[in-house]
Amino acid sequence: MVAGAPKPRSYGVVLASLIVAFMLAAVPLPDWVNAWRPAWVAMVLIYWCIALPERVGVGTAWIVGLFLDGLTGSLLGLHAAGLAIVAYIAASVHQRIRLFPLGQQALLVGVILAVYLSFTLWVRFVQGTSGPNPTMLLPALSSMLLWPWLFIILRDLRRKFRVT
Repeated sequence: MVAGAPKPRSYGVVLASLIVAFMLAAVPLPDWVNAWRPAWVAMVLIYWCIALPERVGVGTAWIVGLFLDGLTGSLLGLHAAGLAIVAYIAASVHQRIRLFPLGQQALLVGVILAVYLSFTLWVRFVQGTSGPNPTMLLPALSSMLLWPWLFIILRDLRRKFRVT
């Protein structure tokens, strides 16, 4: 193996965490809970953009978003563009957000996800498939509340498998 080349398992941990996020995004929920469904894929993507900004960025987000478009059956490119915006914002502030305590990180993640959800709602509105929805930001709120636990789990996995 070439010195300085990424370890093959490092990509495996990132890929496995994204697959788990896709599985959590696909789990059927009752209608009353579905409005609160966290943005699992976006949260995992934010974590990896903060932890490994040189490896996980806008290109990765675009590919992940295309898979999410296929999973949700939405307009092709909707989630790809939204997640690319998320990755750009997360990668832009990765040095600052690393210094924040988990509570402040959760607030920033909530804001980033609110931007993502607003973008997807705007595209659906322009497309004519959705109108203003008072519950559109509930996933950002639930994701914000779950961020500290997701962060700790992914950080421990990254350390255990020495993903650098």
